[in-house]
Amino acid sequence: MSMTDTPVLSRPAKTLLDLIGKTPMVEVTRIDTGPCRLFLKLESQNPGGSIKDRIALSMIEAAEKQGWLKPGGTIVEATAGNTGLALTLVGKQKGYNVLLVIPDKMSKEKIQHLRAMGADVRLTRSDVPHGHPEYYTDMAERLAQQIPGGYFVNQFANDANSEAHFKTTGPEIFEQMDGDIDAFVAGIGSGGTITGNARYFKSQGSKAQIILADPVGSALAGLINEGVAGPDGSYTVEGIGQNFMPETTDPELIDVAYSIPDAEAIATVRELLLKEGILAGSSSGTLIATALRWCREQTEPKRVVTFVCDTGAKYLSKVYNDAWLADQGLAERELHGDLSDLINRKYAAGDVVVIGPEDTLDTAFKRMRGDGLSQLPVIQDGRLVGILDESDIVHIMNTDEITRKERFAKPVASAMTRDLDTLQVTESLDALIPVFDRDRVAIVLDGEAFVGLITRTDLINHLSLNR
Repeated sequence: MSMTDTPVLSRPAKTLLDLIGKTPMVEVTRIDTGPCRLFLKLESQNPGGSIKDRIALSMIEAAEKQGWLKPGGTIVEATAGNTGLALTLVGKQKGYNVLLVIPDKMSKEKIQHLRAMGADVRLTRSDVPHGHPEYYTDMAERLAQQIPGGYFVNQFANDANSEAHFKTTGPEIFEQMDGDIDAFVAGIGSGGTITGNARYFKSQGSKAQIILADPVGSALAGLINEGVAGPDGSYTVEGIGQNFMPETTDPELIDVAYSIPDAEAIATVRELLLKEGILAGSSSGTLIATALRWCREQTEPKRVVTFVCDTGAKYLSKVYNDAWLADQGLAERELHGDLSDLINRKYAAGDVVVIGPEDTLDTAFKRMRGDGLSQLPVIQDGRLVGILDESDIVHIMNTDEITRKERFAKPVASAMTRDLDTLQVTESLDALIPVFDRDRVAIVLDGEAFVGLITRTDLINHLSLNR
């Protein structure tokens, strides 16, 4: 690239709100797209990290214009996370309070982010249907009525939602693609993205096919394709999929829908990072998997656009965590009918946090605290020599003979348990019960080699996933 080809940088913005939109577009070049070209609009580059920044600004400004939101008021919303982040970003910049009701399946990074920004976060159940008093939209509406100056945003029935995409996202895509778009792929969370963009494309005379990307377990793909809700189920992808059609959605604009299983969405988004270097969130996996399916079905070259809806930095503890995927039953693995089926964190693979006998109790405690563990295997020269749990550390602390500093400086060997409940990896699940009856954690060996630990939670999770 010569100096004359270098894009002109924008001047400093007065506020972050001025940086919402005008996101870049990049072509996928290292993943098989069949005869087609696939382009990703990087909505993760918005200041709040997601496409929802656009609708937050639009909906808040519309509420101000209508007089529904007044100085000192409280913005209340039901959100799967990203809309909450966006509303908090915009709302705090404008001086409002923000209260968010969030389903309890959301990633901890999102919740921590929201609270750090000053939002009042209320977690509610994710296993109840629309209309239940603890369903997140129902709870948010109730709270907004109880709070003086409260304004219920209701992204699911707010015209300013889809209007944001009609006025900004659609025109940006059309400009970046020179109006040459054969297919557009989006999901439905609140419905504004697919509706606003589709309306804009059609207003410009575009014949682009409008494709819905939906998680398996959501009702929407069935409603679009057959006019009947798809089989109800749970899914781990965040931010898209519903058991009802949001009011903001115009289903007549959508040509076809694809149902994408969690495992395919997550595999796709991880491939995107591995091959294209793009760190994207879970819903982006559903969108891109749909786009790839459509692309590979084509017999002629087509130009396809979809989104990186948000950054994958919000999902490092989930989508990009192999142990979490195994806990959810989303990792590809062969079941053997023995204890190996329950061990998602294997010592040989480096998944198990361990400690050495000469390490200090202070070091051991910090490792436990950092990883949320209550016990650590003690390894010396590659062999298991003991196990240290919280009660062992408490026992050492319960003495006045030495100072607290000296107690924490004692070696792990002085506190660890050497009387170990070990099982062979080839044993059946029934062998766990006597160990758990003694209130112990099961230590699993393959011959003399340490394999991993099994807790009661591991057993319950395995039984839940393999009913």
